[in-house]
Amino acid sequence: MSNAIKITISWLIALWASNVFLGSLFYKFDNTALEPQHIFSTIGIWMSDTINTTLGELFTEYGSILIGLAELATALALLSPIVLWKHREKLHCIGGLMASVVMTGAIFFHIFTPLGWHPTWQVANEAACQAVFIAPNACTDAGLANAALSILVLGIVMMWLNKKPN
Repeated sequence: MSNAIKITISWLIALWASNVFLGSLFYKFDNTALEPQHIFSTIGIWMSDTINTTLGELFTEYGSILIGLAELATALALLSPIVLWKHREKLHCIGGLMASVVMTGAIFFHIFTPLGWHPTWQVANEAACQAVFIAPNACTDAGLANAALSILVLGIVMMWLNKKPN
């Protein structure tokens, strides 16, 4: 595969992952957004019941901020070659690793906790729902886990494309 093709694919992956990460930042840092409230409280309750009550309470309260910061750092690593072109290969390799690690956690929680692949939560009225309506006064997000899976796989591809040859 030519170097130009590798660079193009690497940038397409970086732009996709960064778009997803940066696009959700507002919701991660907004404690009134319904979807992150549901996601992080569901996981926090699960952690309280299976691991440790204090850890679950902390995750419910601060998990979205922690994950938001991890996603922000990952997006910065993926986009930093815009100004640090000389280090593009290394930064994209590191960024691909970071993206894969963050999304491994997301996939774990979607598969092994009550959150599920298509998180669904109740709302006071349909107008409050920011995602897809599945029933009166209920919301679901079918794309969240799919985006996480795509970034997990593409992050691995990005690491492979940008690794140093032996």
